[in-house]
Amino acid sequence: MTVLQKTTDNPIAHLSTEDVEAIGYELDAIRQSVIDSRGARDAAYIRAVIDAQRKLELGSRVVLLASMFPPAWVLGTAGLSIAKIIENMEIGHNVMHGQWDWMRDPKIHSTTWEWDHASPSEQWKHSHNELHHTYTNVIGKDNDLGYGIMRVDEDQRWVPLYLAQPLWNFLNACFFQYGIAAYDLELGKNLSSKERRTDPEFRARAKQVLRKVRRQMTKDYVVHPLLSGPSAVTTLTANLTANLVRNLWAHSVIMCGHFPEGVQTFARSSIENETRGEWYLRQMLGSANISGGRVTHFMTGNLSFQVEHHLFPDLPSNRYAEIAPRVQALFDKYDLPYVTGSLP
Repeated sequence: MTVLQKTTDNPIAHLSTEDVEAIGYELDAIRQSVIDSRGARDAAYIRAVIDAQRKLELGSRVVLLASMFPPAWVLGTAGLSIAKIIENMEIGHNVMHGQWDWMRDPKIHSTTWEWDHASPSEQWKHSHNELHHTYTNVIGKDNDLGYGIMRVDEDQRWVPLYLAQPLWNFLNACFFQYGIAAYDLELGKNLSSKERRTDPEFRARAKQVLRKVRRQMTKDYVVHPLLSGPSAVTTLTANLTANLVRNLWAHSVIMCGHFPEGVQTFARSSIENETRGEWYLRQMLGSANISGGRVTHFMTGNLSFQVEHHLFPDLPSNRYAEIAPRVQALFDKYDLPYVTGSLP
């Protein structure tokens, strides 16, 4: 990754201003076609996914009541791991993007959904929807570039702390939900001075995070194990394992969709007076897809279609596979790199 303006082989050097705006018009047309056709089929899809996820989680937790028996531990842990991944990736992330707000269902709405995650939805929506998706891969504006603890671009300032980056990355992967909560809270910046630490707004947000973390831990590490009676210890380890699996999977999907070779970054100056077409172009060059089958796409929350998601973050996730060929054809038409690859 490197700032686009500094690349020796600029992938957009051949585009005229008219080309860029034409790309915007064509992408607007793709977006509108989905908006015009979304309806009962899409609503049935998300309701079915939510229903299946809840039944899977409940069934897995029931099985874990007998987790002192190894087969029950394996089955219950596997089911709970999958349920947590689906809730975070295909349901929570996408609902909070407003992908299903058009249904006007207060139970499946970005303003009311609270996910199974350490970060409160309100704070996540600000850092992710409002900042990351607005300033995608703009150095100094998009803090998702390394999440403040990793250097993922040669134009990011280097400090000796980055020598331990492999360790930070591993720990971040294992505790990813808590890393995201700290990131959404801008913990490093807000603890850097007494003025920031004592700021009433920061303290209120920190208390909100602590309440959410306490609620999550109580559910997974106190209530469920206690309900398991003689299986309390093994149920506790099952919940720890399920959360670890969810964290590792989410971390892998996010890293592979944002930071692989071929994805471009941008200088702050490049977004001054940015047009709609230029914003689209930045999303096209600043994301990468993950190849795979239907199960892979579903388990990533369809974030394996990261390019399509960044172009249309509020369109129903079940439509990304449908529009991906049209988007890729547009890349080909304007000779732009459509970065995609398999998970390692």
